[in-house]
Amino acid sequence: MLQGIGASQGYGIGKAVIIEDVTLDYSAVRYAGAEEEKARLARAVEAFTAETNEMIASLKQSAGEKEAEILEGHLTMLADPFMLSQMNDLIDGGAVAESAADTVCTMFYDMFAGVEDEMMRQRASDVKDVKDSLLRILLGVRTVDIGALPAGTVLVAKDLTPSMTSRIRKENVAAIITEVGGVTSHSAILARAMGIPAALSVKDATTILADGEEVIVDGFKGKVFPRPSEKEAEEYREKQAAYLKEKEGLKSFFGKATVTRSGAVKHVYGNIGKAEDAQNVLQNGGEGIGLFRTEFLFMDRDHAPTEEEQFEAYATVARLMAGKEVIIRTLDVGGDKAIDYLAIDKEENPFLGHRAIRYCLDNPELYKVQLRALLRASAVGNIKIMLPLVTTVEEVVAAKAMLKECMDELKAEGAAFREAPVGVMIETPSAALISDLLAKEAAFFSIGTNDLTGYTMAVDRGNAKVSHLYKAEQPAVLRAIEMTIKNAKAAGIMVGMCGEAAADPNLIPKLVEWGLDEFSVTPSSILQTRKNICECE
Repeated sequence: MLQGIGASQGYGIGKAVIIEDVTLDYSAVRYAGAEEEKARLARAVEAFTAETNEMIASLKQSAGEKEAEILEGHLTMLADPFMLSQMNDLIDGGAVAESAADTVCTMFYDMFAGVEDEMMRQRASDVKDVKDSLLRILLGVRTVDIGALPAGTVLVAKDLTPSMTSRIRKENVAAIITEVGGVTSHSAILARAMGIPAALSVKDATTILADGEEVIVDGFKGKVFPRPSEKEAEEYREKQAAYLKEKEGLKSFFGKATVTRSGAVKHVYGNIGKAEDAQNVLQNGGEGIGLFRTEFLFMDRDHAPTEEEQFEAYATVARLMAGKEVIIRTLDVGGDKAIDYLAIDKEENPFLGHRAIRYCLDNPELYKVQLRALLRASAVGNIKIMLPLVTTVEEVVAAKAMLKECMDELKAEGAAFREAPVGVMIETPSAALISDLLAKEAAFFSIGTNDLTGYTMAVDRGNAKVSHLYKAEQPAVLRAIEMTIKNAKAAGIMVGMCGEAAADPNLIPKLVEWGLDEFSVTPSSILQTRKNICECE
């Protein structure tokens, strides 16, 4: 038995699929002569072309012609005689095929990345994709298509990035195991959102477990059972059945008002990462969307979504929620959410660096595209805009000024829009300490306890060695929460919570007592959270 951290409740039984870290190091490759290296390169280009054509055909079926155009651009790029001749010239000079492909592609990447034109900068990401694919083929590196895993898969990886997790088809994944991460890591948050049992920080899982072997995952206790005995398998099948029966019993709270025993009316919303997740919130009895993480619209692609693409995503959720509140967080990138084509500078400590609202305010062209899309989508539903990682009043003022610019532009264009309320995500100690001042500029607050806990306690939430400090129950964190709620109440604005603590049964009575209005949780936790609130005085 292997022990990790139980990060997403439930029991998963299935066959392991190991996602190995891909290394494209070719330092050990030896030069085999110009003709052989050119032949290797030609074979890699041929294989790349065949793979890409297959993906294009698949994309046209699943996503449409427009999405397939990106991959068609990759083929056009590699068919450029100049690019291939440059690679062959380097091979003639003694370079192995891998080095030739790397050097030429890097040259083109630098050329595209250094220009001001946004469309040209997007081509830099295309070049990187082509380079990585060529190196992978030349080196014979095997990769796993996360979006095409078979049913009953137990996904095993050192870590799952947000973009990797966003490609998972939840109906095919029985459980997730990673070697790093904790209860509030993005892998855990997304696993809970999809209702997939997960055990994280399972040491050496990718080397101890083997592809194809039977595995049981206990998402409550973080236990992993490789090659379980028939007795263990039967025990966990019974636990799985009992858990599902318990979840079935929560259905009596579906459609029920969230009211405490003393008559205080509260609301339970759902957190989502993609537009299609909104249906999951409704199916689980959510009264609204408390957090739409828009960064996932920007991931798993090689250029930023257009205004029209973003409008469609936001408007789709607004229409589906049919007048219920939809709180949309503006782009929150940086930290552990790196997006290559945004060219975010590498920093020594990215969690304390140029991220979230700071990055957006310094990149108005990118930010205004999102703000315009949000304003337009507000015309078709009850949308509120939320600013992440705020630390100063000036940041809120600047964002609202940029929003006003967008409204003026849309008005001049005759476009339909509605002025959406702007709120602040309280997830830094600074924001909590000046919450009385922020309340004068914000239409509402939403407390993000995941980052608030990490920043307040000076703890890396993915570091198992200090995980005992990473708890929202810490007195310092509780004081920050209580202060924020009281300042919101004094200013007469709504205050919610969209961090994991909103679903914590031990904290819910305190949050109710302090006056929290709205609890936003993963969809699978909505009914349990409503039950817990209704049992409060």
